[in-house]
Amino acid sequence: MDDRYSKDQEEIYSHRMKAGKRTYFFDVKATRGQDYYLTITESKRRPGADPDGPASYEKHKIFLYKEDFNKFIDALHDAVDFVRDELLTEEEVAELDRPRPAHDSEQPRPSSYPADGQSPDGPASDLGESTY
Repeated sequence: MDDRYSKDQEEIYSHRMKAGKRTYFFDVKATRGQDYYLTITESKRRPGADPDGPASYEKHKIFLYKEDFNKFIDALHDAVDFVRDELLTEEEVAELDRPRPAHDSEQPRPSSYPADGQSPDGPASDLGESTY
């Protein structure tokens, strides 16, 4: 396979967050032109038709480009604030605010790329499908 299409070249940073039956992946990637973007992938395990057979995964993905980061964060904060302020009870808000221990599986995983985000073999590849 041509190295410039290697999925390993495009990933700059990855963070996995387990949430019950779902897992969320936050991956920072770069195009060949060094435009950075974020992919947010939700992965949910689905049992196979055969109980002893392999399971499948249902995946949904969002591509968020750097020029939209601030608008996305603002909209997410607005939506979360609305739920907290208008829909949840005081007890539910207190539960959300309760400190939680960090899990090893939720720690960010920096890539082995240098600070400029480029792999030792050159710039990251174009958009590609995640390996999740």
